[in-house]
Amino acid sequence: MSAPGEYFFCGIGGSGMTPLALIILARGGVVEGSDRALDQGRNTERFDFLRARGVLLHPQDGSGITRPSQILVTSAAVEETVPDVQAARHIGAAITTRAKLLAELFNSAGTGIGIAGTSGKSTTVGMLGWILHRAGKNPTIMNGADMKNFLDAQTPFASARIGDGELFVSEVDESDGSIALFEPRIAVLNNISLDHKSLDELRTLFRDFVAKAQTAVLNLDNAETAALLAGLKPEQAVTYSLNAAHADLVASRPVRSPAGIAFQVKERESGETVAVSLNVPGLHNVANALAALSAAQACGVALAAGAAHLGEFSGIHRRLEIAGSASDITVIDDFAHNPDKISATLETMHAFPGRLLLMFQPHGYGPIRLMRDALVECFATGLQDEDVLVMPEPVYFGGTTDRSVGSKDIVHQIQERGRKAVAFPDRPACADELVRLARPGDRIVIMGARDDSLSQFARDLLPRLAARHCRA
Repeated sequence: MSAPGEYFFCGIGGSGMTPLALIILARGGVVEGSDRALDQGRNTERFDFLRARGVLLHPQDGSGITRPSQILVTSAAVEETVPDVQAARHIGAAITTRAKLLAELFNSAGTGIGIAGTSGKSTTVGMLGWILHRAGKNPTIMNGADMKNFLDAQTPFASARIGDGELFVSEVDESDGSIALFEPRIAVLNNISLDHKSLDELRTLFRDFVAKAQTAVLNLDNAETAALLAGLKPEQAVTYSLNAAHADLVASRPVRSPAGIAFQVKERESGETVAVSLNVPGLHNVANALAALSAAQACGVALAAGAAHLGEFSGIHRRLEIAGSASDITVIDDFAHNPDKISATLETMHAFPGRLLLMFQPHGYGPIRLMRDALVECFATGLQDEDVLVMPEPVYFGGTTDRSVGSKDIVHQIQERGRKAVAFPDRPACADELVRLARPGDRIVIMGARDDSLSQFARDLLPRLAARHCRA
């Protein structure tokens, strides 16, 4: 891309905005920004982190847009009525979207590696990024979540890593259709399932995405993803599976533990077999690991080396992350927010004994309306008899949206299917219920997206659980 200029990020504290702002800053750009959460006094640590790196922050009232030379960067969700947008229009500053700016950076890289799919993107980006980093490839990494391997005292937020090599690894988003802007050299597609768009729309977006790539890495265990093989040249596709022997990489003999999973990986063409021991649990992470190993091989990293580096991978923030334990009750913070992710979390948790107390906060009124039937189905089939689900209303930070379907509607249908579920008007009421219900041996799982305060909510349960059981 051309030399970085002056950028103003509207919503700079967002999971997709912060890493992009840091990449622009590292490449010599001037970065300013605003955020509704900043004005509301939320997520203060993130904004302190950005200030410490030279980002100038402003109220989200348009006062930070003062020069026509500034380029305003917005997300797809930002509306014309936002003062920053109005100020940019008034002063004649250029406006672009987060996705367009990211695509420009990605497409100008020597080798763009795009990680796509309904679920598993952030973890796969983190796994692949760590493999390439440890292999000396010095990649730039753009993720939608913090990668624990890159966290330290000076870097409490690590959703981006700035490298000086030719490799650019990025999560690629289908929710707003911006995946169409990306021109990947290597395209990874984990899975296709219902989330933000209809399946017909998703099939078209993902088919076009993988067709552009020199190498397309596909999951044969997902029927929708496997179907895309028909449109690719034989030399273009690399496949992986936990079940299909004809895949290029096949995992077998998984051995679970509460904190991880170990398995064997066999390369079909060479017959080479290596052992992988992950420090993150669940069969879904076996699939993510296979995707990362396949893409790493396409970048010239040997299978055995990739497997060894995966053994050092420590995970992604808010992906089945243990917030702590109190009175023999474990609290887990998890990003699950669509049917596939929720099902994967429930399957992973149920591999070991203990009742689940779940709080699921939907990530918006639009998604809950689109996914209503699929959400009901995944909870009705994934919950066990003693499990309990509590739901507050969907996350809502303002703006115009259809709020006709809420948590009560989902809970009512789950109850009709014979499962224990309760809707509450807000999170404090959910917290009260979780603390009231909890008993030793239980696991409390806090699930939801688009709201960083869920992590603090999970941590805040711990002293309450300890105090309640000390009094008992």
